[in-house]
Amino acid sequence: MRPKTRNRRTRLLAGVCVTLAAVTALSACGDGGAGGGKIKLSLGLFGNFGYSDLIKEYQAAHPDIEITERTAAYSDHHKNIAAHLATGGGAADIEAVDTGYVAQFKATPDKFVDLNTVGGDKLKDRWLDWKWSASLAKGGQQIGYGTDVGGLAICYRRDLLQNAGLPADRDAVSALWPTWQAFFDAGKRFQAKAPNGVKWMDGGPTVLNAIVGQAPVGYYDQSDKIVLEGNQALRQGWDLVVDAVKSNLSAGLLYSTPTWNTGFTQGQFATVTCPAWMMTKIKDQAPDTAGKWDVATVPGGGGNWGGSYLTVPKQGKHTKEAAELAAWLTAPEQQAKVFTSQGLLPSTPSLYDDPKITGYTNPFFSDAPVGKLFTEAAKKLKPQYQGPKAGDVQTEFGSAMQRVEQGKQDGAAAWQQLVGDVAKIK
Repeated sequence: MRPKTRNRRTRLLAGVCVTLAAVTALSACGDGGAGGGKIKLSLGLFGNFGYSDLIKEYQAAHPDIEITERTAAYSDHHKNIAAHLATGGGAADIEAVDTGYVAQFKATPDKFVDLNTVGGDKLKDRWLDWKWSASLAKGGQQIGYGTDVGGLAICYRRDLLQNAGLPADRDAVSALWPTWQAFFDAGKRFQAKAPNGVKWMDGGPTVLNAIVGQAPVGYYDQSDKIVLEGNQALRQGWDLVVDAVKSNLSAGLLYSTPTWNTGFTQGQFATVTCPAWMMTKIKDQAPDTAGKWDVATVPGGGGNWGGSYLTVPKQGKHTKEAAELAAWLTAPEQQAKVFTSQGLLPSTPSLYDDPKITGYTNPFFSDAPVGKLFTEAAKKLKPQYQGPKAGDVQTEFGSAMQRVEQGKQDGAAAWQQLVGDVAKIK
């Protein structure tokens, strides 16, 4: 802030600064850049992070800052970040990075602002220990502030289960599937009486991601070696899902594609693996299905799929202001607002015992007690190590399962090609 002008506007901004600083310790205030123009910050996202209202709030308190969101599809977004970092231009001032890609980007910490050097070291206690550590480079540089964590549940259509003679009450539904085998067995009961054209699950890749997320060791071991061969948990999960596909339980849709989005609106499937952020996708894609959905516990217990970070590439013109905005957006107060508005599960454990969070029910999902369900899941969550190209490996898993669903390969052949394809990822 420029101290020379002592007008009413300056005093008002100073008051705003003091208030926000008490909350975030890093809020930015000022009269903008040189010449009095607004500081323009861009926010690169994939999907709905629930930031629209928060951006309006931040801009109201920081009239010299203008924020724009730019959103791309999941894979395209991360490919674009890599390209922008490689060429030294084009990145947004703040780039969201999914947990499946954070290991890849923290391997080049010189491309990002070390948030520890701009106050992040004083904020680390905000986050779950493993969430903070996952974006920490080997040299100790912190490249990102955690947004949400995934957690796991199953979202299901009450009406479709009832029509097929299965229970719809969430406790009874949860009791149907203590294990993934029981989940698929319930699916076979459903399919025998399912409404015409409706399948038990959206697609094999979605379910497979949940099973992978529960495994003690995922795609990588802690030496950053890809460990598909010999990973019994992953192969058993693969075989279970292949059997479900062969039993005609899958709609054959790949998550985050246009046909998958259409599947929600047309009611093509009865269940979907549901990390906390999935609730927003369902609501965004099929707003007319409010009250038809509910949320049950996930088979197998625990696990995580997804969750993201806000990073600040060094190539930006306003890295100081970008870091301050990233800190504010990921503060517990803002994470709480995002949860109650969009359902994204906070990565800040101070909220896990907050009655406003634990008591939150979601009207879209038949007033399911999602606050209690997901915070309890977060407390039980055992983090899985993520290797440098976990996101790319996940994409290959989805493609391989799609080949099975489309009848191009059987399960054994698709797995064999998958192992070879993943071995080429560098």
